[in-house]
Amino acid sequence: MSVLAAPRPRLQIGPIALQSPVVLAPMAGVTNVAFRTLCRELELARAGSVSGLYVCEMVTARALVERHPVTMHMTTFAPDESPRSLQLYTIDPDTTFAAAKMIADEGLADHIDMNFGCPVPKVTRRGGGAALPFKRRLFGQIVGAAVAATENTGIPVTVKFRIGIDDAHHTHLDAGRIAAEEGAAAVALHARTAAQRYSGTADWEQIALLKQHVTTVPVLGNGDIFDADDALAMMAATGCDGVVIGRGCLGRPWLFAELSAAFSGTTPATPPTLGQVAAIMRRHGDLLAAHFGEEKGMRDMRKHIAWYLHGFPAGADLRRALALVKTRAELDALLDQLDPDVPF
Repeated sequence: MSVLAAPRPRLQIGPIALQSPVVLAPMAGVTNVAFRTLCRELELARAGSVSGLYVCEMVTARALVERHPVTMHMTTFAPDESPRSLQLYTIDPDTTFAAAKMIADEGLADHIDMNFGCPVPKVTRRGGGAALPFKRRLFGQIVGAAVAATENTGIPVTVKFRIGIDDAHHTHLDAGRIAAEEGAAAVALHARTAAQRYSGTADWEQIALLKQHVTTVPVLGNGDIFDADDALAMMAATGCDGVVIGRGCLGRPWLFAELSAAFSGTTPATPPTLGQVAAIMRRHGDLLAAHFGEEKGMRDMRKHIAWYLHGFPAGADLRRALALVKTRAELDALLDQLDPDVPF
C-alpha cells in the first residue's frame, strides 16, 4: 500500500478541523451509531487516533421536525463521538430551515450534510435527490435555508450531489457554485450520474473540474475508493481536498485505519486474519444489539456478515446459517467454526 511522503494537511470544514481528509459517507441502514463506533474504535486501535469525519445515516427533514420515533433513534450518537455529523434529505426550504434550526437549538449535531445524491428512481422522478440540483433556484433556496438556520451556531453545512441526472443533464458545476455562494462550508461530488446509480466507473475528471470551478470551499470526491491507494490516487488526480468513503468500507470497517496511516505517511497495520475479522464481527454484533435490541440487531447484522465474509473461505451451510442468525449466542457459535488463521 502507498503512503504519502509527507503528512497531508488536515481538512477544515467551517470551524471543524479534521486530522485527515477522510469522510465516512452516510449510507442508509449502515452508518448507524453501531457501525460508526466500530469504525472509530478500529481506527484508534490500528492507527492510534480518530482523525476523520463519520457521518450518520440520512434522515428526512420532515420526519425529524415531526419527531418520528424511528428518525429520532437514528440520530443517536456515542457519548464520545465528536464531531457529531448528521445528513438531511429535504426537498423544500421551509422544512429545511425548521429541521436545521431544531438541530442547532437542541444540540443534536455539530455538522449538517445535505443529501442531493440519491439516485433511486422513485425519488428522482419526483424531482428529489440527485434530480433536485437541476432546479437551480430551489436548490439554492434549500441550501441557503439550512445555512441561515445555523448562522452563528458554529454548525457548518455541507452539500453532497452527483454529476447530474444523466449524461445529457450535468448539474454539478452549477450546484457547487450555488452551494458555495449560499454559504456551504464544503461540497462533495459522487462522480456518477443518477442514471448510473452505482454502475460503471466513477468519472474522477468531473471531480477535478468541480475543484477548478469551486475555489472558495473544500471540494471532496466520492466514487470507486476501495482502498487507501484509491484514495491517494483520487486526490493526486483531481486535486480534491478530501475523500468520501462509501461502499468500500462495507465489511471492512478497518479501512479508515488504513486511510489514516496512508495520509499520515506511516505504515498501516497488517490486514486482519479471518479470526480477527470474526472478533470484529462479534463487536459489531454487540454494538447493534445495544442500539436496536438483540432481535433487530441480529437481523441487521446479517447483511454485514455477507460483506465481512466476501473473499474468505466459508462453507455454504455455514454461510446460510449466518444469514439467518437470530441471537448473539448463535452468532458466537457460528463464528467459532471459521478458520482463524486464514489471511485477508
